[in-house]
Amino acid sequence: MPRSRRDAFRLAGLSAAGLALAACGVQGQKAAPPKADAVKDFWSKQTKHGSVVFANWPEYMPEDKGPLEKFKQATGISYEYKEVIQENADFFGKADPVLRAGQPLGYDIVVMTNGIQLQHMIELGYVTPLDHSKLPNFAANAGQKYKERAYDPDNKYTVPYMSGVTGIAYNTKYVDEEITSIASLFDPKYKGRVGMMADAQEVGNFAMFALGIDPEKSTEADWKKAGEKLKAQRDAGIVRKYYDQNYIDAVSKGDVWLTMAWSGDIFQRQLAGEPVAFVVPDEGGTIWTDNMLIPKGAANPVDALMLMDFLYQPAVAAELDEYVQYVSPVPAVQDLLREKAKTATGDDKKSLEDMVDSPLMFPSDADYARLRSYTQLTTQQEQVFNPIFQSVTQA
Repeated sequence: MPRSRRDAFRLAGLSAAGLALAACGVQGQKAAPPKADAVKDFWSKQTKHGSVVFANWPEYMPEDKGPLEKFKQATGISYEYKEVIQENADFFGKADPVLRAGQPLGYDIVVMTNGIQLQHMIELGYVTPLDHSKLPNFAANAGQKYKERAYDPDNKYTVPYMSGVTGIAYNTKYVDEEITSIASLFDPKYKGRVGMMADAQEVGNFAMFALGIDPEKSTEADWKKAGEKLKAQRDAGIVRKYYDQNYIDAVSKGDVWLTMAWSGDIFQRQLAGEPVAFVVPDEGGTIWTDNMLIPKGAANPVDALMLMDFLYQPAVAAELDEYVQYVSPVPAVQDLLREKAKTATGDDKKSLEDMVDSPLMFPSDADYARLRSYTQLTTQQEQVFNPIFQSVTQA
């Protein structure tokens, strides 16, 4: 079983690069949106070169590189697969001066999570607009929810790789009630046994959910109200710790009894038999998406588009999701894994059945209806938003 790809520090709020970016913003100039004729002209001049370089997070592709090997066999395109992305802010911090200088990164596909750094990549003109005429599998097989992303309308620059949900996990050995509400994270009866995330966007979203505020439509006044709610929670001693990835061990061991959590982490612990439950709260949860993009100056953009589209073939998407165990953007994956489970035996059969039935991999329509993305922030807004929440989590 793969470890969570988020074992590598994802949180911008805890990395030196993330803190630096939050403090001073980015230095480049916003790029004007490319005109349709310019995009069409760019792609009309591109040809297949027979190779592609894919930059991704650790443990985010089967160890045998099965989907990539199948791509190579089907297209004749060779690949280099590099697990070089450890954290969004750190990657952006390294990529920014290179791309600003007009130099290529050396990668044809890069995977980044929606949020501040991806937004900067797009706004600064560091991402190549996609030619959707070369993405027929995406058009045919991607779920509609993955074609309606506020951070990238019409998937102009990105297509999803995998998604996950931030909700609440709780240890059923210590919590004898069914947790359904974010209010439980603020309940004095769990004083000293609650875990919250340290990332400004994650913790900010949950405070806004608790106040009945939609983060995607939030204002500066809403952020301040959310900050005050979090301060009250902290000052009452309810929060044991503001966590990065290590919340998962804390809730599994009972150091905390309930905590903000990522769906993929909890599902893997459930498969291991640990007493942890996961819920999308009634008030809402956060859906985040890791996205494939083609950085500006990529040497092999046509080959990159072909690989991106290849991963949207349902059988390929199912193979990938069986390994990474997050939320696939291809709905047909669930039925394919269900069919595979019918002929599997032993532990493999049990594991596949657990995947198919898990709302952590296949959220229900009711779950999706409660999910929201992060607040879209301009560079100027970052200077307001981040300090409000970092003043709570880093105090």
